[in-house]
Order: sequence, then C-alpha cells, then structure tokens
Amino acid sequence: MFKKFKKFLCFNLSAIMIASFFATALYASSTLILSTTTSTVDSGLLDVLVPIFEKQTGYTVKTISVGSGMAIEMGRRGQADVLLVHSPKDEEKLVSDGFGINRKPVMHNDFVLLGPANDPAKAKAAKNAAEAFKSIASSGALFISRGDSSGTHKKELSIWPKASAVLSSIWYIEAGQGMGATLTIANQKNAYTISDRATYLAFKDKIKLKILYEGDKLLLNPYHIIEVNPEKFPNINAKGAKAFSDFLVSQKTQKLIENFGKDKFGGSLFFGDVKASE
Repeated sequence: MFKKFKKFLCFNLSAIMIASFFATALYASSTLILSTTTSTVDSGLLDVLVPIFEKQTGYTVKTISVGSGMAIEMGRRGQADVLLVHSPKDEEKLVSDGFGINRKPVMHNDFVLLGPANDPAKAKAAKNAAEAFKSIASSGALFISRGDSSGTHKKELSIWPKASAVLSSIWYIEAGQGMGATLTIANQKNAYTISDRATYLAFKDKIKLKILYEGDKLLLNPYHIIEVNPEKFPNINAKGAKAFSDFLVSQKTQKLIENFGKDKFGGSLFFGDVKASE
C-alpha cells in the first residue's frame, strides 16, 4: 500500500513540475521586457503604443523606465529583451561588443535648455548651445543635472567641454533622477537644466521654467530600438523583441509617433525616422 502511495505521489509531483515548467515557458514566451529611457514613459508615448502592440500580437510588455545608460546596461546583462534608448555612442558600443543586434532608428526630437523666465545667466542671448552653457557657468547660476548616466545626462556632459566650462559643486547639482523628477527639482530651485522636448512639453503646465535656448544641431536627440542578442542570452524573448522592433518601425506606428501630442501640444513631440519606402 505504501509503495503504491509513494508511486502515486512521485507521479503527481512529476506532473506538477512538468506543468510548472510549461507554464513558466509559456509566460516567458508571452512576456516581453522593454528597457527604455524615462522620456518615452514620462511623455506618455508608450501609454499609446504599448497597448496597441499587445492587442496586435498577444504579448504582454513589462516596461522598465530608467536612464538610457542603465537601460543599455540591462541589455548588456541580459536583463531585458529589447531596448528603446537615445544614447548613440553607448548604443554603438553595445552592438560592437555583440550584446545588441538589429539597431534601427525609430524617431527623434531635440533637447532644449530650460531656465527661469528672468534668465539671470542671459543664456537666451547665446549664438549657439555651447555659448549658452558657457554663460550659465560664467554666471554661477544654479544648474540641475540628471546625473544618472542617461542619454540626456551624457548629452549635457558632452556640451560643457565645448563651452570651456569648469563644473563646480557651488552651482552644479546632480539630481540622480529621471527627467520628470529633474524638471521638478529645477523648477523648485528656479534653476537651469536640459530636457528632451517631449518630456518638457508633457510637464509644461506643471512648471514655470521656459525654453531659453533651442535649435542647435548639437541638441539633436535620436532614438533607436535594439534587440538583445539571443546568442549571448538564450533565455531572452528574441521573437518578442523582433516583433516589437518591427512594430515600432512599421509605417502605421511611425504615423502614430508623428501624430502623438499634436492635439494636446499643437505639434509633434517626436518625429519618425523610418522612410516610407523602408
């Protein structure tokens, strides 16, 4: 009797383990981990795109919103399936190191220099972005940096040397926060900061900061989609990553991206980078 019970118990435990294995495999194949910059979330863009993708494909997207630097690091560690980021040099290194594949342009907008309306550093009078940053450094006016290794942070850090500026803790403060939180801090402290245009427009009604400099080619802000390499991490959802990449560069989605924000802000927050013939 005991032997029969033991055999019955072993059979049922095996069945449970097998069922659990297939349930885990099914969950993994239907769940997609997207690691992305905070601007795609703070602007509200992914709130529009992700539900459409999920409905069309049956995938469930788990979105992790961090700075581009951390998003790319997650890809390097195999902690995400696909990346939507805006830090070109880091992206290129990820691909050249073999951790990312099929890097494609998706969209772009630009960065803007924000500050108090009275503009104590006279940044608005600058002839180019570097001169605007130099005027802030020279005046000692407070500047709030994201300080989080994000694409925005790295763009900002690339401009200071062109301005021949020496950063000082007296006026330069690293927030260590995402774009939305950094805007809030800069607004509270009546300080300068740099932001992607989309997040600024999404927060425009909540803050008093104004655009004081814009339009320099140096401030261009391109976004790319990158699939994490399944040869490095066999357990990632490679099919889901490709499906999301294909979705973002499709003409229907590109039109959605172009139209996003027009009703609320009177203009596009992002501009598609995929030509109609592609």
